[in-house]
Amino acid sequence: RSRAAGLDHRFETRMKLNVTITPNLAALMAAEIKAGEKAVTAAMRAAGTQLKSDWRGQITQAGLGRRLGNSIRSQTYPKVGESIDAAALVWSKAPVIIGAHDTGPLIRSKDGFWLAIPTEAAGKGARGGRITPGEWERRRGLRLRFVYRRNGPSLLVAEGRLNTRGVGVASRSKTGRGLTTVPIFLLVPQVKLRKRLDLERDAAKAQAALPRQIVAKWVEDKV
Repeated sequence: RSRAAGLDHRFETRMKLNVTITPNLAALMAAEIKAGEKAVTAAMRAAGTQLKSDWRGQITQAGLGRRLGNSIRSQTYPKVGESIDAAALVWSKAPVIIGAHDTGPLIRSKDGFWLAIPTEAAGKGARGGRITPGEWERRRGLRLRFVYRRNGPSLLVAEGRLNTRGVGVASRSKTGRGLTTVPIFLLVPQVKLRKRLDLERDAAKAQAALPRQIVAKWVEDKV
C-alpha cells in the first residue's frame, strides 16, 4: 500500500496454490527407508571386510605369520536381511596374542621366578610353537641344568650336541666325543614385548570413512 497526492492506492495479489503429490507419500517414504537400510548394511559389510583385510595385512607385515593373521574374522549384523541399525564386528580368535603385540606389555613370570626364553638350539614345540623347559626335557630325554650369571640372563643348559639344524639333542657317542654344553633357554625376570601392531589406527580410519560410504551406497542404489 502506498500514499501519493492524497490518494490511496492498494495493490493486492491473490494466489491459489494446488499441490498434488505423486506418487503416494507413504510409498515414497517406505522406498526411501528401504534404500537407507540397504545402504547402511552394504556400507557396514564393506567396512568390516576392509578392516579385516587391513588388520591381517598389519599382522603379516609385522612378521607374525599368516596363520595369526587369519585369526582375524568379521561378521555383519543382522546376518540375514538389511537394517538401518546394521553393525559390523571385527575380532581375533587369538585375542591374547594379538592384544600383546598391539599394546607391547611388560610380561612377568606368573610364579614370580623366571621367564624361559628358548634359544635357536631349543627348537620348536610339538605344535610348532614356543617350547617350554618341561616339554624340551621330555622330548629330548636330557636334563636341563641351571647356570647363574651375574651379568646378563641366566641359562638353562644341556650336555649334548647340536644337530645339522642347530638344535640341541642327546649325544650318540658312547665315549662322550663331541659332547658340549648347549644353552637351551635364557632366563629373565621380565621382558618388555615390543609393540608391533597399531590396530586402533585402522579401526579409526574405517569408522571415519563410514558416513561417506553410506551416502555413496545410497546414491548408487538410486542411480
